[in-house]
Amino acid sequence: MKSLTAGPDEATAARAKGTPAVRWALAGLSLSMLLSSLGTSIANVALPTLAQAFDASFQQVQWIVLAYLLGITTLIVSVGRLGDLTGRRRLLLAGILLFTAASVLCALAPTLWLLIAARAAQGLGAAVMMALTLAFVGETVPKERTGSAMGLLGTMSAIGTALGPSLGGALLSGPGWRAVFLVNAPLGLITLLLAYRHLPADRREARTDRIRFDGLGTLLLALTLAAYALAMTIGHGRFGVLNLALLLAAAVGVGVFVRTEARAASPLVRPAMFRDRRLSASLAMSTLVSTVMMATLVVGPFYLSRTLGLGTALVGLALSVGPVVAALTGVPAGRVADRFGAARTTAVGLVGAAAGSVALAVLPSSLGVAGYLGPLVVITAGYAVFQTANNTAVMAEVRPERRGVTSGLLNLSRNLGLVTGASVMGAVFALASATTDVGTAGPAAVATGMRVTFAVAAVLIAAALALALGNRARPA
Repeated sequence: MKSLTAGPDEATAARAKGTPAVRWALAGLSLSMLLSSLGTSIANVALPTLAQAFDASFQQVQWIVLAYLLGITTLIVSVGRLGDLTGRRRLLLAGILLFTAASVLCALAPTLWLLIAARAAQGLGAAVMMALTLAFVGETVPKERTGSAMGLLGTMSAIGTALGPSLGGALLSGPGWRAVFLVNAPLGLITLLLAYRHLPADRREARTDRIRFDGLGTLLLALTLAAYALAMTIGHGRFGVLNLALLLAAAVGVGVFVRTEARAASPLVRPAMFRDRRLSASLAMSTLVSTVMMATLVVGPFYLSRTLGLGTALVGLALSVGPVVAALTGVPAGRVADRFGAARTTAVGLVGAAAGSVALAVLPSSLGVAGYLGPLVVITAGYAVFQTANNTAVMAEVRPERRGVTSGLLNLSRNLGLVTGASVMGAVFALASATTDVGTAGPAAVATGMRVTFAVAAVLIAAALALALGNRARPA
């Protein structure tokens, strides 16, 4: 088998022919996406056990999840740009190695705060993996198969998300909590080997002597995103003075960042990128739809348990339907995008997500569990179709030297939507339920909260659909 690391010309020829080496390269990228998603979901199920193991409060162990989220959110754009400048292959290899080593450190951590620090390092590795995995698609597959590759990566992301809780639970009941983190080590080593053997070599072009990495912009963006993420996540559902201060700091940070980038000789993110209305619309749509998808994870458990009366096991089974549907939909959605065009497929996905949101607001009260699961399947399938087509539309047209930062922006828009959804949609749900503690709300109050939340979700999807249709109507 011939490796793609021989050089750009051979890599281009191999990519066009779809050789086995290309398929191995895609296997490495797929595992990279799966691991970064698995890292997000597998630790959640271990939080009660970790609280007991370290004699810590639940608020303290929540930082195990938050540190990983902050590591990804604050640095994903910066590492994408760094890959554009220094070479994506070597940076991706370093990211996989960091993720793997940090996973081992998590498993060996003797104290809670060392575990949290290792999780932050793991999040940095995951940021590199997420940003550069999408960026590598343009270098490993022909342009006419971009949608299929994006669908495959979306499927692997969904599998990682779905596999996390069940795999984590099995490891907790067997070897214990350290195995929850240690399981990433052998998978990481396999991913590292595949990436090293089969990803295209970095082009040796003398660019870095005239284009420097924007350290100040990186710091400003990281601090701004950290302030926003913390404003949206701390406080346990209550928006207090600290949340407001962090949100104001994030707003000021945005202004300072934009001003700094406009003056920088080699900016991290060129302000001109956002004058591209199609890119800006794609990022906005991704944020809106991800906000809605988080609502299914925030609201779903309360509705299923308190209104429909399902036990813990059945609630977990019902919640796993979404990731399973996303996993099954990703690859077919990519093929549809390749055949009928990404713009048209994006609109179709949004129509499905909007229909599912409306159905979730209306049907569960009369049809029970079936009225919940049916719309959930529709909204999740619509999301998978949208995400695959939207990523394809953006990454298929971006210039090679901007693939890393553009991929980082796409991932950032999704993460910001998830963070915003957890806070804002959770607040909408609590407000509509007319209670300060949703965990003790009655079945009727939770049902009302469910209806209002997904009515709002339908409005958000409608706004995204308007952006998509506006893009189709605007001449290229």
